[in-house]
Amino acid sequence: MMRTFLLWLSEQQGVFNFLRRNALARRFASRFVAGETRESATAAALELKGLGITTTLDLLGESVTGSADAVAARDEYLRMLDGLSASGADINVSVKLTQMGFDIDEALCADNMRRILEKTRALGGFVRIDMESSEYTQRTLDFFERYLLADFAKHTGVVIQSCLRRSAADVTRLIELGVRVRLCKGAYLEPAEVAFPDKKDVDRQYVALMEQLLRHGNFPGLATHDARMIEHARAFVTREGIPADRFEFQMLYGVRRDIQERLKRDGFNMRVYIPFGTQWYPYLMRRLAERPANIVFIFGNVVRETLALKP
Repeated sequence: MMRTFLLWLSEQQGVFNFLRRNALARRFASRFVAGETRESATAAALELKGLGITTTLDLLGESVTGSADAVAARDEYLRMLDGLSASGADINVSVKLTQMGFDIDEALCADNMRRILEKTRALGGFVRIDMESSEYTQRTLDFFERYLLADFAKHTGVVIQSCLRRSAADVTRLIELGVRVRLCKGAYLEPAEVAFPDKKDVDRQYVALMEQLLRHGNFPGLATHDARMIEHARAFVTREGIPADRFEFQMLYGVRRDIQERLKRDGFNMRVYIPFGTQWYPYLMRRLAERPANIVFIFGNVVRETLALKP
């Protein structure tokens, strides 16, 4: 019932319009979304750069249904890359294929992505191809190998979700190809036949894949806010003699800033994903709907961080 209600809320333009005018709602959203413009997102990236934390910008929006919208999203990314370069911020962005027209025309999506990656390569940056729900997993990996890997191997990578039963085989394949992998747990609500329904199984696979990527992967990104997972990774690399410059921790903007700063102080690479754009309301509602337990996760992390940052 909660998931249905949140999905219904995500589609209510009237609610969105009200919240965009509501100072309290905008203040809450600003904790997790860096405004509606690339300028506000770039400013957030520069602030984090001042703390020695690297960043990835993510223009909110997915599942576009018109070619013009896909091209407009592509052009916004091209402008974003130029703006990051001019400002001195990290030239690092995350892109969803459905935002580039994946569900409209694969050739259109490929052209859009190649345009973005050609500019990224010229600027010496990096593009992470985001992973969406399980119905897109094989399509995304096939697309990546078919259109992007050969020409942009040093400038792009993919995301793997430890909740999916198939992910162990996917990680092995990607390591063989030398692909940079971002490992996350996955927030989408998936059927039990393709994903582990129990959190303990998701966590168990995350640890196994994390260790495999740390041993054999190409600069993996360990995307987690779970303090136990982070401590496990720290103990593992110490025990295995894996240098800190061979991987990075990754977290979302506004979540566990205390841990982000501590990891950086302790000499680890720390990257923060910064979402921004006018679609912040449906983004937050859909993320909560995909996994209603995220409501507890978000508020719990805010409380823990607040307590940790108190003098």
